[in-house]
Amino acid sequence: MSECGGWLPADPQPHGHPDKTTSTPACFVFVILNCLSYSRFSKPAPMFLDDSFRKWTRIREFVPPFGIKGQDSLIKAILSVTKEYRLTPALDSLHCRRCIIVGNGGVLANKSLGSRIDDFDIVVRLNSAPVKGFEKDVGSKTTLRITYPEGAMQRPEQYERDSLFVLAGFKWQDFKWLKYIVYKERVSASDGFWKSVATRVPKEPPEIRILNPYFIQEAAFTLIGLPFNNGLMGRGNIPTLGSVAVTMALHGCDEVAVAGFGYDMSTPNAPLHYYETVRMAAIKESWTHNIQREKEFLRKLVKAHVITDLSSGI
Repeated sequence: MSECGGWLPADPQPHGHPDKTTSTPACFVFVILNCLSYSRFSKPAPMFLDDSFRKWTRIREFVPPFGIKGQDSLIKAILSVTKEYRLTPALDSLHCRRCIIVGNGGVLANKSLGSRIDDFDIVVRLNSAPVKGFEKDVGSKTTLRITYPEGAMQRPEQYERDSLFVLAGFKWQDFKWLKYIVYKERVSASDGFWKSVATRVPKEPPEIRILNPYFIQEAAFTLIGLPFNNGLMGRGNIPTLGSVAVTMALHGCDEVAVAGFGYDMSTPNAPLHYYETVRMAAIKESWTHNIQREKEFLRKLVKAHVITDLSSGI
């Protein structure tokens, strides 16, 4: 039994595992439980890419989604226009930062958690999950919306005001797409996307950020224990955006909660998302995710009181 209560990250891969001698100990999630008694979670990397991104060896050596190799010119071009790399000054100045990651799960329906969600300092939403019309269950506040081209809202009127748009780059085309968006250039439909993508995001450049791929890497290999596959995207080794957002919050917030998380595979006909009729069985078709491994990871966090699950779906 270790000092972490028996939970340690998966054994490092023997060949080429990123920073296997310096990766953040899993213990940090067990010793920091709330804002009143403990200092902030450890911060091994900035939340968003900034103009020093080339100095980060851990992400420089890997291609997307686990790094930025080959993307230097695109990222430099994007950051030269956005010029903002942090949260808002008001959020950065908070002594105790309370964050909630709002998942898209059907478990959110009819829970009336809206007011509790809006009470958090930072409300993170994922992909195109709508707010309008669902405020009673999901709240009305959005601080960050994390997505990738195929997951982004396609109608400009759907975007919330006063929120930051955050790209999670899972492939090189995603960075190229964001450059189009930032420079207000025409998005080409032939750029290798697997479905139609947004051609416009109604955000000014200073409202746009790039999520540090460190958190995708940390979630996949250190916390969840997905196959390393030589640092390349492969079958079952890409964490869902929800787990990536939780990992980001563990390093950037003092208190972390989730809502709308949890896939109950024993109910294949239950709604997969709170806003549409797609059924739970659809998630079984995922090639890139390992839902069972992620569920185990999240359950350990809840059991250790590291995160709070408002909708009790994990």
